[in-house]
Amino acid sequence: MNSLIAITLIGFVLGMRHATDPDHVIAVTTIVARQRSLGSAALVGAFWGIGHTLTILAVGSAIIVFNVVIPPRVGLTMELAVGIMLVLLGISNLTGITRAVTERFTPERAGGHSHVHQHGDYVHTHMHGHAPGRHGHAEDATPQARLDRRFGGLGAYQAIRPLVVGLVHGLAGSAAVALLVLATIHKPALDVAYLLVFGVGTIAGMMIITAAIAVPYTYTTRFSRLNAGLAVASGVVSLCFGLFIAYHIGFADGLFTGHANWTPQ
Repeated sequence: MNSLIAITLIGFVLGMRHATDPDHVIAVTTIVARQRSLGSAALVGAFWGIGHTLTILAVGSAIIVFNVVIPPRVGLTMELAVGIMLVLLGISNLTGITRAVTERFTPERAGGHSHVHQHGDYVHTHMHGHAPGRHGHAEDATPQARLDRRFGGLGAYQAIRPLVVGLVHGLAGSAAVALLVLATIHKPALDVAYLLVFGVGTIAGMMIITAAIAVPYTYTTRFSRLNAGLAVASGVVSLCFGLFIAYHIGFADGLFTGHANWTPQ
């Protein structure tokens, strides 16, 4: 009984600590940059944690129960997916800023000006005037509104992105977690239970982290330039860190050179 309690506590605490890994924090920061409330940000963290836990359970259980051995090249490819995902998230954030910069240096049309404004949780920049018909588009003619009309009834599309990001992160870290548990507990049922508790801890930790990260974004919405600057910073960090991971895995660890050297960590 005492050992079960100890395993539960250790798994939960380590799961929360696992949520603070740099690649995890950077990934959710690029997503949270689009959120305008602490509650929404916490939900992003929850969905990220759910995705992460699903992959950890699936891959980790296969390693523990069926003694599945992951070849070095496959393991490196799973970790490379994290780098590629961070690059894509960074580009996604920076793409909106690129459009804003282009419009900023475009000569203004008569009676209009360019500024950052918000439609629900969709924030963008375009030429705009306050006279009737000068807004530039109807209130419901935004990408966010079109997605809401198409998928809003499902109630799930808002969760897809953090869920997928969590799945990819779980894929990269599942082998290390499973091998660590396998080496210390030696009981398959307890090993799998540990993975589940570890996942719950990760969900809780990421909810706290995303809510904390969202604070500056939430309280700078009235300062459009500062808010846009935070979004740019998160995009740049994600892009650069993703490129670093891809380079390290591809060349230092040998995925692209034919001499794959992979140690789950």
